[in-house]
Amino acid sequence: MTDSRSVFVTGGNRGIGLAIARAFAAQGDRVAVGHRSDEPPEGFFGVRCDVTDSDSLDAAYEKIESEHGPVQVLVANAGIMRDKLALHTTDEDFLEILDTNLVGAFRSARRAIPGMLEGRWGRLVFISSFSGMLGSPGQANYAASKTGLTGLARSLARELGRRGITSNVVAPGFIDTDMVAGVTPKRRAEYLSMTALGRPGTPEEVANVVRFLAGEDASYLTGAFLPVSGGLGMGV
Repeated sequence: MTDSRSVFVTGGNRGIGLAIARAFAAQGDRVAVGHRSDEPPEGFFGVRCDVTDSDSLDAAYEKIESEHGPVQVLVANAGIMRDKLALHTTDEDFLEILDTNLVGAFRSARRAIPGMLEGRWGRLVFISSFSGMLGSPGQANYAASKTGLTGLARSLARELGRRGITSNVVAPGFIDTDMVAGVTPKRRAEYLSMTALGRPGTPEEVANVVRFLAGEDASYLTGAFLPVSGGLGMGV
């Protein structure tokens, strides 16, 4: 499939999500950007949606289908962080992260799958994190939610592969975004010391890999876990 495609990026209004949306738009795809609170970025078709609410997702998909046609490429990027040491993490703290980062990705994929099955083609890309590979103090909830995406993606790869639908995971490393802006200089230095390339990545470097996975050059790649981490977490 080489024509302009209908692409939906959840959590696409800033950071890595916005870079992914821009990468697809640059090659002529019809891109919808999901956002929960902030306004959508200028120049994009924004759909307000909350991935923890199936009705909200249904409404978002209906708008996209009306404007762009059935979603052919889903990038499940929406996610939140609530860092606390495990001893101080309540059930609510843990479940809120799982509901957004893991169950929200499942809800998003489940809603996209019928249109992909009908078209016998589709691309599912789940955005994980190096925290899911390494673990991180204060991130038991976040790391668990991001690790779970691999099992989800690989199960969907087995379910859907014979219909021309691939399902893969991208795990960014230490990427310069607003999400890591609050990391202390000491912790930043620790992450970079574990990164073979010795520098943080850019959102655009992650976006390029996501765009590759959604293209025909990656048509025989499914169930893969791709760390875009500059070598952070090698061997894990």
